[in-house]
Amino acid sequence: MRLAGPLRIVAIVLCVGLTWVLASIMLGNQGAFPRIQQMLTRPQNPTTAYPKPRRYKCGLPQPCPEQHFSFRIVSGAANVIGPKICFEDKMLMSSVLENIGRGLNIVLVNGVNGELIAAKYFDMWAGDVNDLLKFLRPMYEGTLIMVASYDDPATKMNDETRKIFGDLGSNAVKELAFRDSWVFVGANGIQDKSPFEQHIKNNKNTNKYEGWPEALELEGCVPARTNETQ
Repeated sequence: MRLAGPLRIVAIVLCVGLTWVLASIMLGNQGAFPRIQQMLTRPQNPTTAYPKPRRYKCGLPQPCPEQHFSFRIVSGAANVIGPKICFEDKMLMSSVLENIGRGLNIVLVNGVNGELIAAKYFDMWAGDVNDLLKFLRPMYEGTLIMVASYDDPATKMNDETRKIFGDLGSNAVKELAFRDSWVFVGANGIQDKSPFEQHIKNNKNTNKYEGWPEALELEGCVPARTNETQ
C-alpha cells in the first residue's frame, strides 16, 4: 500500500513526458528529443528501389538500329510446347493464336516495309511436301522468311526443298533430319549464308526430352531491304 503513491507519481511523469515527446514531433520541434523523433519517423531498414530492366520489341534487351526489324523465334519443345515467332513486337505464330502445327512453322514478310505476307505451318511427317513447295516457289526478291521447327521438321523434305532453303541462306538444312530442332531467318536474294540460324541434331545420348533435343531460341535485328536492292 505504501508503494501506491510513488508508483502513481512515476506513471504521471511518464505520461507527461510521452505527451511532450509526441507533441514536439507533431509540431515539428526538431530541438526536442531529435534522436527519438528520428527513430519514430524514419524507417529502420529502408529498401532501395531498383528500376526494372527495359525490354524492347519482341523482348530484345536492346533496341534495333534504324532500318532494322526486330525478331524473336522459339522452336517447339518436343511435341508438347508449340513454337513462337515474333516480328516487330507482333506475335505472328503461337499456340495462343492457334496457327502453329507439327513440322515447319513459316512466316513470310515484306523485306522493305515489314508487312506480313503469310504465316503457315507444314506437316513434315504426314503432310504433302508439294504444299510447302507451292508456298516457297513464288517468293519474290527481298522477302524475309522465318522458320521454327516443331516435333519433326524434315521427314518429308526432298532435294528441291533443301535447295530452296539453301538459296534463302540456310546452311543447316542440308543436314536437317527427323526430330531435329531448327530455327532460321533468311531472305530471297541473300548473297551469303544467313547469320540467323540454329540447329540441334536429334541424338538419344544428348536429347533433353527423350526423343527430342532441347528447344532453340533465336533473336536479333535483321536489316530492312531498300527498293533499290529488290
